[in-house]
Amino acid sequence: MPDFNCVQCGKPFTVSEAALARFPGWSPKKCLTCKGQSSKRDGATSSRPQRKDASGRSTGSGPTSGREENLTVKEVLEKYQDGPKTGVFTDGAASPNPGPGGWGAVYVVEDKIVNELWGDEAHTTNNRMELMALRAGIGLIPPGTTATVFTDSQLCVNTFTKWADNWAARNWRRKDGEIKNLELVKEVYYALKQRPELELRWIAAHNGQRYNEYADSLATAYRRNVR
Repeated sequence: MPDFNCVQCGKPFTVSEAALARFPGWSPKKCLTCKGQSSKRDGATSSRPQRKDASGRSTGSGPTSGREENLTVKEVLEKYQDGPKTGVFTDGAASPNPGPGGWGAVYVVEDKIVNELWGDEAHTTNNRMELMALRAGIGLIPPGTTATVFTDSQLCVNTFTKWADNWAARNWRRKDGEIKNLELVKEVYYALKQRPELELRWIAAHNGQRYNEYADSLATAYRRNVR
């Protein structure tokens, strides 16, 4: 069964491919234990102090409290310093899902932004945007350059590190249902196959890691009409 990492406790958990197929575009973020704890807290007032940014906006009690903050890229760079400082960082978003969405990719070397790309679609899904961000991010890296490509989509990581080889061997068929966004999946798969110097790696979402937050800001720029 597909493996995911809980954004709250960090522990791995599994969801069946059949369940994922029933809910296209769904990428589970929390394990059942943490979901249960969140449900118990619903309606309760937290006793923990709430942090605020320079504009007085509440940011929760953690780095981002696991929530999207809708910051501009300038606000992200002012607020966050943690996380990897070299690599390509990609993200995709759609709200509602499916609905309007966007994607973003940024190439960073030693905390310096080398290049970035972003875009949007009027009607799309989270997973499609994640794939488009990966496709764009791979293209930002000069051929032959060793680099890590970061995505906060565990579904994307599992697709290209665990499942896609078998799908390709079966002429791009899976055992239990169609492969969503097949053309994009194939593009990213073959791009990675042609670039063995690249490593695809998962990074936690909305966890205060500077360039993951930056990629998220690019992906959600369509909502603000400003990066």
